[in-house]
Amino acid sequence: MSRFRDPQHPDFHRLNASIGFDRRLWPQDIAQSRAHARMLAAREIISAEDRDALLAGLEAVEAELADDRFDVDAGDEDIHMAIERRLTEICGPVAGRLHTARSRNDQVATDLMMYTRDRAGSAIAQIGELMAALLARAEQHADWPMPGYTHLQRAQPVYVGHHLLAYFWMLERDRARFAFAHSQAGSLPLGAGALAGVNFDTDRKMVADELGFAAVAPNSIDAVSGRDFVLDYLNAAATCATHLSRLGAELVLWSSAEFGFVELPDAWSSGSSIMPQKKNPDAAELLRAKAPRVVGHLAAFHGVLHALALTYNKDLQEDKEHLFDAVDTLELTLAAATGMIAGVRFDRERMAQAASDELIAATDVADLLVRLGVPFREAHGVVAGLVRTALDGGRTLSQLTTAELAAHSETLAAHAEQFHEVLAQRSWLESKVSEGGTSSIRLAEQLAAARAALDASAPA
Repeated sequence: MSRFRDPQHPDFHRLNASIGFDRRLWPQDIAQSRAHARMLAAREIISAEDRDALLAGLEAVEAELADDRFDVDAGDEDIHMAIERRLTEICGPVAGRLHTARSRNDQVATDLMMYTRDRAGSAIAQIGELMAALLARAEQHADWPMPGYTHLQRAQPVYVGHHLLAYFWMLERDRARFAFAHSQAGSLPLGAGALAGVNFDTDRKMVADELGFAAVAPNSIDAVSGRDFVLDYLNAAATCATHLSRLGAELVLWSSAEFGFVELPDAWSSGSSIMPQKKNPDAAELLRAKAPRVVGHLAAFHGVLHALALTYNKDLQEDKEHLFDAVDTLELTLAAATGMIAGVRFDRERMAQAASDELIAATDVADLLVRLGVPFREAHGVVAGLVRTALDGGRTLSQLTTAELAAHSETLAAHAEQFHEVLAQRSWLESKVSEGGTSSIRLAEQLAAARAALDASAPA
């Protein structure tokens, strides 16, 4: 018997069905159903014989799904109903006992929470692999100078190792965000029923322990309607993808003929359909382009949840496509970033040449004046004038005469020897002795800290 006299309109069935995208939740649904069946038997809600029949049937369904032999029926609305329908075909009427003390509301919420927890763990592992690749390259290029930029203009020189570690620490924060998302997917929804609990004295802790949950959700209404754990994953993914977009943008710039700082590995590059000489940084470009896609999923799902009355509404079905696409996009871009960093080749000579531009020592000259007693703002103006004089004359700063120095600062002219010492290239890098700076001694400290952070998170 059915509540409805008329069949669903085919277009409504297509709108309502989620089997086309939620099939990937089958491992979680099988695991949850096993735990639920064992708990029902332990609480004597079903018999041991029924439990054994259900477990055998679930094993058979799992094998079909794992081997891609599972046939979806036209009437299957979602993967949960598809599994129950197939279980009934295998086990007969006993399959109907599995849904005792369970609603699709808490069932779906549990599957999705398990999936989110799993993917947060995978993201943490993948980020660790990228961090390891960045650290290895930073150690290899710890003493290779390159220009640092602001506004895409040469600003101050840094070591390549120092620059690469900037991304290492971004990713370390990303790992922390995914660890938070993992922890927030740690309270079992199952047992909440449709919204108010169930009419059986179930053992939710038993199920939580088997499925690896740290606790059970304390409120049945929140358990079925809460999806902030998805928002937590999407937030972490959006920030991480944005970080990857910045890395991709720099790889695109650095690999251009105008920069010539790096050559990307062939395995992560593309050719042109018409220009045979081209080597295009398509993978790096896609790191840029994929990020707003992930950010869009975060914003869109905030829109789904905004002002949504409790408890369950069909709107919540929209959690899955936003989450699934974000997961796929992030995991793929993390793999691409790791591959590019592991295989990229740096051009030491080209970077050193770009870092040897004396104009990027301007701040060091201003700091020299400060050490000689000149207030910084005044020193800044003096050096700006020196830069203008050098540019107007088509010369470098070191080619200015003592008289020209005196025209801007008698103090600087009186210490011309120190002025020229400051313009010696290596001093620009080694003068940055503040904690976290690019000088060799500080970079060595940072490399050690990065290695310790990576080792501390490595699996035992």
